[in-house]
Amino acid sequence: MRYEDVREVVRGRVLLVGDAGFEAAATPWNVTVAQPVAAVVEAVDAADVAAVVGYARRAGLTVATQPTGHGASGDVDGVILLRTGRLDAIEIDAERRVARVGAGANWAQVQAAAGAHGLTGLPGSSAVVGVTGYVLGGGLSWFGRAHGLASDAVRAFEIVDADGIAARVDPGTDPEMFWALRGGGGDFAIVTALELDLFAAPGLYGGRVLWPGDRTRDVFDAFVALTAAAPDALSLWFQRVEFPDAPPMVGIDSAYLGDPAEGKSLLAALDTLGGAVLDTRGVLPVASVGDICAEPTDPSPALCRGALLTDLGSTVTDLLIDGPIAPLTVIQIRHLGGAFAEPAAVTGARGPIAEPFVLNLLGLGLPHLTDAVLARQREILGALRAHIGATKPLTFLALGERAAEAFDETTLAHLRELKRVRDPHNVFRSNFPVLG
Repeated sequence: MRYEDVREVVRGRVLLVGDAGFEAAATPWNVTVAQPVAAVVEAVDAADVAAVVGYARRAGLTVATQPTGHGASGDVDGVILLRTGRLDAIEIDAERRVARVGAGANWAQVQAAAGAHGLTGLPGSSAVVGVTGYVLGGGLSWFGRAHGLASDAVRAFEIVDADGIAARVDPGTDPEMFWALRGGGGDFAIVTALELDLFAAPGLYGGRVLWPGDRTRDVFDAFVALTAAAPDALSLWFQRVEFPDAPPMVGIDSAYLGDPAEGKSLLAALDTLGGAVLDTRGVLPVASVGDICAEPTDPSPALCRGALLTDLGSTVTDLLIDGPIAPLTVIQIRHLGGAFAEPAAVTGARGPIAEPFVLNLLGLGLPHLTDAVLARQREILGALRAHIGATKPLTFLALGERAAEAFDETTLAHLRELKRVRDPHNVFRSNFPVLG
């Protein structure tokens, strides 16, 4: 197969196996994941995207798209890896509260642009995560309890279809494709830009509070009490943290979208616990929401596995709160509810989330730790099976999992039929293919 022929149809850089810079270009943000791709194309614009897709369609090849690779699964053997990081233009229509976001933009860029107008998007915990992949997978935002899934905030997609034809997709032009792309993943088209609803940001109060690990039960009890009474504008995330060669810690991260004075008042109960070793709470610009969790911004080795929790009963707490954490580094519980549990005005493939919490288990993806981390994740999730929801957001799938674990049977069947009709030659491969 002459992958080098793709150089003749695009303006962007093309790297093949053996070329200088190929390994770096093929490596995703999550460096734990190996990507045995055959070629890397760095698109300069939507025309390059269309040219690559058209070439792949004619040559019987497959294309996988990544702006960053935070959600990489490694299921890319022999494909053309299309990097869309240069498609990062952002336009804000403050009057309409709409952002047009290029496929390569990350949440830090969007938040900075929107925040200048007193507006916000629906970002998650990391500022450097790409907007497109996050939205295609549903998107659990700090502000989702107030405004729902990030995928439900999409007004329109600009895409290239499996024949290499550019199109605009919205509820009126192509309701089936619009439904699938709102939480159903990137198996159906390549998104070159999105139009997203923005929301008023009258203020933002939040940050991280950490205590020594021996305060875990006290901090968890405070988390449970706060979440029970939290208004939808307040999001709270609990975590146990234990990095190598560091003492165990326990913390609560928070974000309140509204009057900062109200946010401070709502979180005053944390002050009564005493003994905190770190407290970053304060008034934040919306562009700094990614600083709350202090997640790495440089490529990192990570092994994550998540699940939706139906409750925080004694079985759950005995294991997650009182049990050991090693060899994991983080056990995190995020409060959901609010608008996450409500149907969107226009339905998407990722429907409402009834479960009130989401669990995230994180370990370092280093060679000497990998087997133990994966085993501990399996052990915890196996023990919690009776307290775990039947599905999970696509963005919470992990290495070795399948798209079938993200959707109910009816939705999965619908997505698979759409894939067969819209991409019969399997030109596109998402991180977790619906036919996989």
